[in-house]
Amino acid sequence: MMELPDFIQIEPVGQCNLRCQMCPVQFRPDGPPHGPLAFMAFELFTRLIDELPDLRELRLQGLGEPMMHPRFFDMVSYAARRGIEVNANSNLTLLSERRARQCIDSGLSQLHVSLDGASAATYEHIRRNGRFARVVRNLERLLAARAKAGRDAFQVDLVAVAMRQNLAELPRLVEFAHRYGIGAVSVQNLCHDFAEASLPSQYRPMREFIDREMLDSSDRDAMEHYFGAARETASRLGIELRLPRLEPRAQTAGRRCDWPWRGAYVSYRGEAMPCCMVATPDRAKLG
Repeated sequence: MMELPDFIQIEPVGQCNLRCQMCPVQFRPDGPPHGPLAFMAFELFTRLIDELPDLRELRLQGLGEPMMHPRFFDMVSYAARRGIEVNANSNLTLLSERRARQCIDSGLSQLHVSLDGASAATYEHIRRNGRFARVVRNLERLLAARAKAGRDAFQVDLVAVAMRQNLAELPRLVEFAHRYGIGAVSVQNLCHDFAEASLPSQYRPMREFIDREMLDSSDRDAMEHYFGAARETASRLGIELRLPRLEPRAQTAGRRCDWPWRGAYVSYRGEAMPCCMVATPDRAKLG
């Protein structure tokens, strides 16, 4: 008998070509202007949750901004009332005073704030149509709502994708976290090179972007310098810092990704994928 997953990642919103999405490369034709809004139906969401009675963790994130979904906080509340730990990623562009309170009141356990630069110039170059000052203002709203509610269990941290154009700002990003009382910063590399021979044509701009920006062995000296500076800053300021490996993980014979045995990744249309590294169901899906 197949074991049920102990965590699930659900993409409540597909990659919509909307202003607030801010992705520099649009590679999935979900939502306007190609079709209807790419939102997971609330009924589908509740059915998925109900089918997993032993679920312990739910991640509401994918290729879209989750707060675009009109029932995002209903989703959080529905799962939290069942004792499920719910976390999400957000670029905070859509956060308002009301949504800041809902982050607290809905039972959300953790919010990972995407911030790919420590300065307006870098952030706004990476995040098309993004406004650094707006994100900072909304972060202050969120932290103020948490302080007012006295809900210290609600965690806020920063996440960033390391690329050639923002590598030098990693130490400053750690300083930014400390300035706002945020205790953890997680940095990851661009996670996939999109190099498979069978890559659908619409993903070629993504491959080209990654070729320009992905850190590799040619950036080793710069990575060692700025990773080291970020670690020193984090140690001095008491910030928990997670950085990518400088060396690829050694391959062990017989070792495979265990995600499909521990969890599930489901698109906004209910398509199950092997893991988040696949990201899009037209590349691989289980049904």
